[in-house]
Amino acid sequence: MSSLSITSKQAITSKRAITPQQARAIWMRAQRLDEVAPFGKGPAATRAAVEHLGYVQIDTIHVIERSHHHILYTRIPDYARADLEHAQSRDRSVFEYWTHALSYVPSTDYRYFMPAMARHREQPSRSFTSIDPDDYSALLKRIRRHGPLSIRDIEEPRVEKEHPWDSRKPSRKLLKYGFYTGDLAISERVGMLKRYDLTRRHFQWQQRPRPATERQLARYYLTRALRAQGIVSLDSICYGNASMKPLVASLIETEVRQKRLLPVHIDSRSGPQHWAEPATLDQPAQLDGTPLVHILSPFDPLVIQRKRLKLFFDYEHRFEAYVPPGDRVFGYFALPVLIGDRIVAVLDLKTDRQQQRLLIQQWTWIAPRSAELKAAIEAELERFERFQLA
Repeated sequence: MSSLSITSKQAITSKRAITPQQARAIWMRAQRLDEVAPFGKGPAATRAAVEHLGYVQIDTIHVIERSHHHILYTRIPDYARADLEHAQSRDRSVFEYWTHALSYVPSTDYRYFMPAMARHREQPSRSFTSIDPDDYSALLKRIRRHGPLSIRDIEEPRVEKEHPWDSRKPSRKLLKYGFYTGDLAISERVGMLKRYDLTRRHFQWQQRPRPATERQLARYYLTRALRAQGIVSLDSICYGNASMKPLVASLIETEVRQKRLLPVHIDSRSGPQHWAEPATLDQPAQLDGTPLVHILSPFDPLVIQRKRLKLFFDYEHRFEAYVPPGDRVFGYFALPVLIGDRIVAVLDLKTDRQQQRLLIQQWTWIAPRSAELKAAIEAELERFERFQLA
């Protein structure tokens, strides 16, 4: 019998029922969206936020401020873009790598990404099989001798693109291969321009970390999810890493048997099996204080797992940047607005940098419209505009 089916049988006999409101409160506390400034301010706050969340997704769309800055601003009211640059390039407390997407990740977690780096070297994807080893060695030698390098520093004949998002410079592929295999690290980012350095030199390591084992990786996924989600499912723990589900399921079975995790059922909701730590379930069933207003990025950790968002908040988000205009419901770059524990509206925003103003392209109400809600959102929009134009 598989660990998945065993866990399911255990859940039937000892499942703890909670309300949807309690589930939302637990998730929001875990995401640190229940406090005004949970991480403080300055570079230390940026490091602490990334370490707590586990990852902060990077995205190229620049209709408003890019997602990585937006996600950090949501949790750090005094956030400055230079704080992330400091964390990446100066104290090196965060680095870039692939989670479910390209993300900023705590440098303390580097060893958990080394197995993926080894797989990219041993079984390169089709896009990397055409790499010439001599060309790659020459690139590494150049970086070793002359320091960090961006694609703009490389002069070479251009070729036809193999993919619309590819570069016409062949060396782009070499840099990406070095990044995915762990030979290179992104030492600096200016906008979307990345500068690459030798990983060992960037982190100033005397010795590389020891790669995590598969069991350690399963523990890492579970621990990260419990910290940043509060209530977890196999889908939410292994989001973007479905191959880890059997190992994580086995670990959950052990944690349930030893009473470190409890099976959870959200009343009136159907969906996957969930678990939580006993202390988490002892938290108050609702959020305290005045409801906070958050204009969320579509790539925020609270939003990116669409099925989980629907289950907890009864709201189905649509990312419509690549949807034909006539088929859009919320607009090109729709941002959910969270007030307290409810998503009450969706705003399609655009920053007009030339005119120095934030434009509301479309305002869609999810909750019944009220003057009180509108005033609260407009007040937050003023602060959001200042961040956009800073």
